[in-house]
Amino acid sequence: MSERSNSLIKTPRQLITVIALSFIVPVILILLLATYVVRSTTAGAAGSDALSEKAIAERMRQVGVVSLADSSAPKSLQTGEAVNAAACSACHAGGIAGAPRTGDVAAWAPRIKQGFDVLVKHAVEGFKAMPAKGGNPNLDPIEVARAVAFIGNQSGGKFKEPAAPASAAGPVTPVSAPPSAAAGVPIAAVAVPAAVAKAPASSAKVDGAAVYASGCNVCHAAGIANAPKLGDKAAWAPRLGLGIDGLTTSVIKGKGAMPARGAVANASDAQLRGAVEYMVAASK
Repeated sequence: MSERSNSLIKTPRQLITVIALSFIVPVILILLLATYVVRSTTAGAAGSDALSEKAIAERMRQVGVVSLADSSAPKSLQTGEAVNAAACSACHAGGIAGAPRTGDVAAWAPRIKQGFDVLVKHAVEGFKAMPAKGGNPNLDPIEVARAVAFIGNQSGGKFKEPAAPASAAGPVTPVSAPPSAAAGVPIAAVAVPAAVAKAPASSAKVDGAAVYASGCNVCHAAGIANAPKLGDKAAWAPRLGLGIDGLTTSVIKGKGAMPARGAVANASDAQLRGAVEYMVAASK
């Protein structure tokens, strides 16, 4: 009798209440703790504001401008600084694919010892992971040499930027560098053959290879910013399911890190389609 009288549970209803609370209270505590942890993690995680208006605007910001020019016109050679900003900095600014960073004296010291001519030869012809002319075949060797001099002098060298040969038409024109992308990958400003600039509306008559070489190759030749490399069948396989029309639409509107109209902002829809057809044919 004494044990029963000292118990806190004296009725069946009190027993049921205690049993219910023994299940409900822990569940509530667990839910509150989980909510607190999730909110704390989200608030402190990098990129948690990815859907904010500011973040979206930054991702959609144009990363460069490509000018379509008649290649038959007198060529104005760019300065080394302009060429570096338009093409070389894509890798050398961030040390991508093993490229020595501009300004890293220690990394450049053994390269500078090889001499200016050797460095220019490597830059023009390509060397290891570096594509010929930095991925822009439209660059004049003089422009490439000027870029080598600029980067070398920023990294401990004492090179003289070569002057234009007497036969070169037009003065040296400094070309303002395009703005850098958020990931540090600028898009080159290049000139394309007159046949491309004056291409008719029909994509069947467009030289897709020329359009590709006029700017698409900046990313697709080396796989910059996760762009599928030209000829990489495995990388292109899941994209081929979209068809030519779907891929062309993605290029025109932009997708992922690729800005609208790719790296050839002034190209027509027919020219962009021709470039897509060329890349697809080379990657099947």
